[in-house]
Amino acid sequence: MDEFGAVGMSGTRMSSVVFACMDADTLGGIQRVTHTVAQGLTDRGHDVHVIGLHRAEIPFRYVEQPGYTRHVIHHTPIGKVSQRGARRERRMLEGLFHQVGPGFAVLSSPGVVTRLKPLLPERLLPIGQYHGSYEHARGSWHLRSVRGHYGGLEKAVFLSEDDAWLFSEHALLPNTWTIPNPLPAWPSQTAGLTRRRVLGVGRLEGVKRFDRLISAFAEACRMTASQGSAPQDSAPHSEASHGAAPHNALPNGADLQGAPSHSAAPDGTDLQGAVSRGVPPDGADPQGAASCNVPPNGVDAGWELHLIGEGAELERLRAHALACGVAGQVVFRGTVAASGMEREYLDGSVLGLSSEHEGLPLVIGEAASYGVPTVAFDVSGGVRSLVLDRETGLLVPPGDVTAFAAALAALMTSAEERRRLGTAARAHVEAFRLDRVLDRWETLFEQVTR
Repeated sequence: MDEFGAVGMSGTRMSSVVFACMDADTLGGIQRVTHTVAQGLTDRGHDVHVIGLHRAEIPFRYVEQPGYTRHVIHHTPIGKVSQRGARRERRMLEGLFHQVGPGFAVLSSPGVVTRLKPLLPERLLPIGQYHGSYEHARGSWHLRSVRGHYGGLEKAVFLSEDDAWLFSEHALLPNTWTIPNPLPAWPSQTAGLTRRRVLGVGRLEGVKRFDRLISAFAEACRMTASQGSAPQDSAPHSEASHGAAPHNALPNGADLQGAPSHSAAPDGTDLQGAVSRGVPPDGADPQGAASCNVPPNGVDAGWELHLIGEGAELERLRAHALACGVAGQVVFRGTVAASGMEREYLDGSVLGLSSEHEGLPLVIGEAASYGVPTVAFDVSGGVRSLVLDRETGLLVPPGDVTAFAAALAALMTSAEERRRLGTAARAHVEAFRLDRVLDRWETLFEQVTR
């Protein structure tokens, strides 16, 4: 036994691990990943703590019976902290850190790094995480903060190799590391991919740009109206029965393997595109709302778009669906409990990801684990690490609603193509299974303490 704890049977050094978030219990990607990894490391014998600097307005329970210890510092939502509140925060955190044994403090965002790093004792080695993409960081204060603070940490952890390379080059970080977000579970069944259902999953907020997804869906329905689509069948497939299609052609005659791919090169040279430069994307009006030119009588009424999530954009999105002539085909499902998402993925045939920016969106990996392929805007290295264009799904230029619609239509009109991509997608996201991601965290801990 040494300063960082006992060495277990597997050779892994047991230690304390503190995860700190601005808010650890809101329904969101950072929070979900934090709790998933925290429970996984707890199960491997680590003493794990999850700190939320602020209380969530609507707390969400990610782990029914957590084995780790949870702490909330301020019982108010994220906002400006008074001088008295700052003094109280310092006292509480210093007391908490005093009780925790040697190990690691995983700080989940630039704001958390600047608030907690000065308070950490030497026995808690600081590791900074950034859950966004380089493209998102460069358009906000995040890049300046990462450049100024993450280089002094033990490691700076990013979600994809693309993002780690870009931050090392442009934020001049000598300590980058890559660990993807893990899938919380691995299903034994896969989707049949014959139901006429496109899924959109996430909070109904502006950054998710579900207006663009609705516009693209409406246009895709118009495209498929004259082509027809697969019959409806809700039966899920077992792992053995979900086979890949043996060809690479789209139903409209375009060859997926032969056509030019939008995917960026590994060196990130494709990351200086329209979305980074602030050029208004195709299909968007000057106010940022997606346009919709689909005639209301000219759409395929057989397909539905199911939007799973809640948020402030609900009524605006309802109105947009009506304007696009697909109000009867866009189903607003509200929040679905984590335990109910398996059924949603099994009933889906395509996932649409229309976000303005993303880090490494777990929803793509979850859909892929059920064999459901994704159509997505190519907005980050994290998205590209999950969707290999024309191999495991389809990527289109950021904000290009017409291209998104064409990609949706290609999959809506061919169950065979959906199965080819879906089978490859499931095989690809094996690397994101929880046990493999936990191995990467423990490898990082070992590397830091050598």
